[in-house]
Amino acid sequence: MKGFPGSFAFGGVLEMTPQDPTGAILGSWGLLFLLLSSLPCHLCPVPCECSEPARTVKCVQKELTAVPTGIPGYTRNLFITGNQITWIGRQDFQGLPNLVTLSLANNRISTVESWAFSTLQSLRYLDLSNNLLFTIRPEAFNVTANSIQELNLSHSLYNSSALLSLEATLVQGGFRNLSRLELTSNEIVYLPPGMFSGLPKLKHLDLRNNSLMDIKNSTFSGLNLKFLDLTLNAFRTLKTEALSVLGRQPHLRVFLKDNPFMCNCDIKELVSWLNQSQQVGDMDKLTCVFPQELQNISLVDQVGTKFACHSSQSGENALQTSYAALGVALGVIGIIFLFVLYLNRKGMKMWAYSMRDTCQNLLEEYRYRYEMDSDRRIAQMLAMDI
Repeated sequence: MKGFPGSFAFGGVLEMTPQDPTGAILGSWGLLFLLLSSLPCHLCPVPCECSEPARTVKCVQKELTAVPTGIPGYTRNLFITGNQITWIGRQDFQGLPNLVTLSLANNRISTVESWAFSTLQSLRYLDLSNNLLFTIRPEAFNVTANSIQELNLSHSLYNSSALLSLEATLVQGGFRNLSRLELTSNEIVYLPPGMFSGLPKLKHLDLRNNSLMDIKNSTFSGLNLKFLDLTLNAFRTLKTEALSVLGRQPHLRVFLKDNPFMCNCDIKELVSWLNQSQQVGDMDKLTCVFPQELQNISLVDQVGTKFACHSSQSGENALQTSYAALGVALGVIGIIFLFVLYLNRKGMKMWAYSMRDTCQNLLEEYRYRYEMDSDRRIAQMLAMDI
């Protein structure tokens, strides 16, 4: 077999002879290059755990105070949970075009800065639950049209002010593809009008364990929901406006259990609607909480019942009676005070004269001391001149 000068073939493998040291060196370097090229070139950020075959990086309970740098570009699933991160900035997730799932749950995140997630073109699922969110910039996402389909913000809002920030984000953040939104356990008392107007594909809305008391006409305007969970809120009834809003969602299944329904004359419309609609998924679990004599009685069984209004009326009467009693008490106290002043008018007059004389004496004393100090300074200045 012919080959290069100074070489011979052995078993079909080309080998260098000792007569060609340069070729041997080049062959060794080539073999080393092949070995190095076969090794994985992606590093894993300390102290995270990385799996290239699963395209997953986990940084779970590592006491991190910031998003680690050097996350491999192959990452599709990133879990940075149970840490002490407080801030998400614009550089934290650069160079991750393949990221589909991002979980930042159970941190202490209060601020999400502009462009924090805007470069994540493949992101489908974002979990920010169990944080202390106060500010979310709408520009944190691709405001033209981001790819997020599921957003979890359960137990994540710091206070009611954070709800306004969230409203602006949902309206302006480009969530055209969002189909599932979880807002459980955020102590939400009201939903701003049009809060969900920028979510045309929203199908699943979870509002469990909040403090909602009413649904307005514009609350779900423009939506076509399939699932709405309103359990564990503060609804005492659902008025005509709210029932109309729910009725305009033809494919909706709504859940209402564990609300403090008050079975008085204000609940007749809800009872009638429950017996006509097929939208409520837990109808058999809806019971009266007030008044006590109707406690734990099923709402759907109350159709045709003549509800009394004495509960709410008695409450209003009790409140009015309390205000009247407070006014009478304050009036009596005022009269007694004036009467005491009248009886002690001579003593009050003497006290006023005494206070006047005391103030005059103090002013005279301060004036005397000031004049004496002035005379001393003048005498010192004359002595210095001499």
